[in-house]
Amino acid sequence: FFWCVFVVCKSSLSGRRCASEEMAGVCVPLGFSRSCLSYQHGEACRFLFPIRRRRPVFSTVVSLALPESSSMIVDDNLGAFLEILPRDLRHRLLNDSRRNQLVEVIMDLGRPPEARYLGEPGGQYLRNIEVSMEELEDAQELVGEFGADNRAGIEGTLHRISAIRNRKGFVVGLTCRVGRAVSGHIDMLYDLLHYGKSILFVGRPGVGKTTVLREMARVLSDEFQKRVVIIDTSNEIGGDGDIPHSAIGGARRMQVPKPSLQHKVMIEAVENHMPQVIIVDEIGTEAEALACRTIAERGVILIGTAHGEELQNIIKNPTLTDLIGGIETVTLGDEEARARRSQKSILERKAPPTFYFLIEMRERDYWIAHQTEKSVDMLLRGRNPMVEVRRRDDEFKVVIERWKSYEGQGI
Repeated sequence: FFWCVFVVCKSSLSGRRCASEEMAGVCVPLGFSRSCLSYQHGEACRFLFPIRRRRPVFSTVVSLALPESSSMIVDDNLGAFLEILPRDLRHRLLNDSRRNQLVEVIMDLGRPPEARYLGEPGGQYLRNIEVSMEELEDAQELVGEFGADNRAGIEGTLHRISAIRNRKGFVVGLTCRVGRAVSGHIDMLYDLLHYGKSILFVGRPGVGKTTVLREMARVLSDEFQKRVVIIDTSNEIGGDGDIPHSAIGGARRMQVPKPSLQHKVMIEAVENHMPQVIIVDEIGTEAEALACRTIAERGVILIGTAHGEELQNIIKNPTLTDLIGGIETVTLGDEEARARRSQKSILERKAPPTFYFLIEMRERDYWIAHQTEKSVDMLLRGRNPMVEVRRRDDEFKVVIERWKSYEGQGI
């Protein structure tokens, strides 16, 4: 079997060919139901994901032209971030033409301070003078209290300050990370939200997973009118302080006393607050993975992130494998093994995945979308699944390539 995706819109109902169908070069065949919804901005079409056909179909490239109002709006409150830095660093960064690409500032005792920028593999020293203990203490006085995970924030902002301590418990290093509220970033997956399915994001640190969660919380609560609860373990999604940042819209936020209690707060949210959607960042333990399954089986939509860069990282991680259904070894009989042309001992998925969709965030504007169940089964059989590549071009248009053979690592 091969996969095909059709573009359907209001024009299809009247038998006319729509602009998106012209771009995609496909028509909706007779006998298939036709439906449409408005995209986030205007009359863009909804894509069905997927439809089976017996004839081979080549991958389709669709470009979504978004109006000017859909451009990304970034609120970084950089002034509050710079206030915690030494005066000379503050002035240097204020006059830096790349300040909008600033990711974090590293301040380690006895070393020159270092700035890291988006898209650059290494860092850049901000001065030759080494960081002093006094400068570290001054910065600590301007941020909130550090939690058990050695993270703190600046009240009313999304910035995150992480501490490195010596054996005696004294802070000897700070990682000061810029938090940005980005509006308009989830155009790349807005159509998937209409399915009402759980979505898991994987990607390396700094690729923008938390930023996407924050924007999804706002869209689901304000535009989709869902009851959204955020499990904010490090106050990174909703910001530091008791009043959450406006970037999460009408979503509610539950803070977590200790990172080890995240799974309990997740269950508490379901039992006490009747959410339709739960958003959780950095699912990293077996208890949290099991809590996700419990929540999903109660009919609550989950939006989360997990450690890893690709789907195969989750499959190979025994702690998180339950998120994609779990893996077990099955022994086949002789006849069945011959029929499948496989070994007698094979790997199979144990249960339905907790997350219906899985998004690999390779870069901030380059994502690979999986239907989790189908992709896991294909990878376990030693084949490359068919996926969607979602990216932005140079003109800020969302380009969706479907269906493409997966280029990630196998099992």
